[in-house]
Parts: sequence; structure tokens; C-alpha cells
Amino acid sequence: MNAKIDELISRIHGLELELEAELSRQSAELRYGLEHGRVVFEEEVLRRHRELQTRLSRYILNAKPMVVITAPVIYAMIVPFVLLDIFVTFYQAVCFPAYGIEKVKRADYLIFDRGHLAYLNALEKLNCAYCSYANGLVAYVREIAGRTEAYWCPIKHAKKAVSAHEKYMSFVAFGDAEAYRKRIAELEAAAGKN
Repeated sequence: MNAKIDELISRIHGLELELEAELSRQSAELRYGLEHGRVVFEEEVLRRHRELQTRLSRYILNAKPMVVITAPVIYAMIVPFVLLDIFVTFYQAVCFPAYGIEKVKRADYLIFDRGHLAYLNALEKLNCAYCSYANGLVAYVREIAGRTEAYWCPIKHAKKAVSAHEKYMSFVAFGDAEAYRKRIAELEAAAGKN
């Protein structure tokens, strides 16, 4: 990879660290912290959250008719999501050790902390859990697919890839045959495939 790309990637990582620091500062302003992996709010904040909760009955009665009608369509997606979860987890468990690829930690992607927010009613908490599962699962699958692609075909596309995964930036340029063969040799050596 050329030096300019390495420099840009380094700057991007620096900005990501800066963003993380700013998000940590924001969470301190909202007066919550993590204790043993669990979110804990100050008592005054928790009291205010409970005051702002919309009662479940009012929430349902105020729902738009189209939201109620389409809800079963949204929730039916749980079936393909669970099947995808099972199959991708199985694929990773079987194939990644054979390829020498580091496994993706599922728990890093499936995060269910919104259920601790006192300003959400039971249905809002269910909706948040569903979205957390769906989006976390897609991120988990994307990381597994990205690691697979980095192993088998670390070549950038000729056309710009929209929202490419993190590993994509280190792929070799489209059309650079020498760099590709060199990268494959490096991967084989690292995995002990020779």
C-alpha cells in the first residue's frame, strides 16, 4: 500500500479516537456510567426519566394506523435474522479456525443496554431490543464477511464501494496483479498454508 494511503488511514484512526473521547465526555454530561458492564444513572436523572415515560396504553392509542398495520411485517423479519445468525455463527465456528482467521466476538456486536432506560415503556424497550439485535447482527455478519473477503479476495473494486468495511482500505488496488500475489503469499505464510 502506498505511503499516502497509510497516512490517511492513520489520520482516520486518530479522528475515531477523538470521536470516542468526545462521546465519553457527552456520557459524563448525561450523568451515567458503567458499573460491572451495566449502565447506572444518578438518582435524580433516573427520577426525571421515569417522569418522561409515555404510558404504554397512551403510546399504543396514539400510534398511527399504518404503524400498527405494518408492525407484523417488521417483526416477521426476526425469522430470517435468527436463521442468518445461526448459519453465520456456524460458518465462522467451522471455517475460521481452518483458515487461521481470528473469530469475531458476537457479544461485541449484539448490545442490549437500552432496556435499562427508564423513559422507555415496555413496547419501546422491545422495539429497541429488536433494532439492537437486527443492526448488531448485520454488523456482526459484515465483520465476518469482511474478514472472509480479506482472506480470500483482498482486492478493491474498480467502482467505489459505498460504505466499505474497515478491512477494505488495506486491500490491494484493482488491477495490481503483483501486489495481489504478494498479499496472498503474505496471508498464506501468516496462516501457515504453505
